[in-house]
Amino acid sequence: MPHATDNLRKKSKPPARLPSAFKLPMYMGFFVIGYILANAIFMVVQTKLTLSPYVVMTVAVLVGAYIAAHKFIKHQQRTLTISEMNRLTIGSVAAMWLLNALYMLGLWLFLFTPVSREVLTDMATQQPLPLLGALLMMIVLTLVSTRLGLWAFNHFLAPLD
Repeated sequence: MPHATDNLRKKSKPPARLPSAFKLPMYMGFFVIGYILANAIFMVVQTKLTLSPYVVMTVAVLVGAYIAAHKFIKHQQRTLTISEMNRLTIGSVAAMWLLNALYMLGLWLFLFTPVSREVLTDMATQQPLPLLGALLMMIVLTLVSTRLGLWAFNHFLAPLD
């Protein structure tokens, strides 16, 4: 009568490692490209139709999340793990807000006149709380919509095994 304990002595395989070529920043780049493309389209649409900036930002973030999740699943042949989703969310939002800051700096330096700059500076120093509140709300909105978008698209685009 053979013993069943022989199977227990076998060493289990180590968990599969990600390939060394795997780079999450590439997918952050896909996210930012999708965000920029969606914003450019909305800039054209807003010449004819007025839209809420929060709606525009949310939809642009969802487009970026879709592109990032789609490219990740297509390249890696698997879904994002929770830690990868968290890192992709934080990194993508940070890159997106860095680009927004550069955009605003460019507007400030090249588009605004000295009078416009003075008016905006006076407005910001007299009532900074509404501006800071709106900025904080937009940052939280982008974090939440990015995380929810990545989770949803990761779930719906998951490859069938």
